[in-house]
Amino acid sequence: MIYFLIPIFNEKDNLIELSNTLRLAYPGEGKTFVFVDDCSSDDSGATIKELMANEQVHVLRNEVNQGPGYSFNRGFNYILDDLAAEPHDHVVTLEGDNTSDPGILNVMLELRNFGFDLILASPYAQGGGFDETTFFRKMSSFAANIMLRLWFDVKVLTLSSFYRIYSVGLLHDIRNNYGVFMKEKGFISKVEILIKAIKQHAKIIEVPMVLNSTKRKGKSKMKVFKTILSYMRFFIKPGF
Repeated sequence: MIYFLIPIFNEKDNLIELSNTLRLAYPGEGKTFVFVDDCSSDDSGATIKELMANEQVHVLRNEVNQGPGYSFNRGFNYILDDLAAEPHDHVVTLEGDNTSDPGILNVMLELRNFGFDLILASPYAQGGGFDETTFFRKMSSFAANIMLRLWFDVKVLTLSSFYRIYSVGLLHDIRNNYGVFMKEKGFISKVEILIKAIKQHAKIIEVPMVLNSTKRKGKSKMKVFKTILSYMRFFIKPGF
């Protein structure tokens, strides 16, 4: 079984294309879709439920906006506990704004057969890159990644991307050892769970991806300066 976990926050304009992409993803294998609606004000949750009415879809709603880390944490727990995912199953996480390239999903999923616990879509891997992203956004992302790799002695190139595939077995190991997938509620949460996976000696591989922001309708939900501050706090007190 493949579980798709997607946090959404005011993404109504992006959901038609997203739902079409997800329905076509990796035909021939069982798929369940879990959306965590982070207190959207534009009926995103009801819209995705309607668009994917013929699929195995679950929509969880946060009554207060909590951030992507909280939504991922809630979604992982729901998949492991309420949906009783098996250790050999996998969870695909991705953005709700269509910036995750569906063209590489089949390649990422095929890599499961080689025993990888965590598969990352990487703009920094050879062959990857950014399209239509501001220079400041590129440089701040590059600088943060460099600092994190040096600080935590991490060999992975892309640390904060949403677009990943986790084995359920790895997720169980992380929760059993740390009690929680992510303490951080913001975008830095993806760095936190990655470092935890590395500490669990997970087998990790990166797949090159071009991050295409032109497919997004509306603005990014990431607040750059708020995210930079969260990275600085994370350096001081990583919380492991």
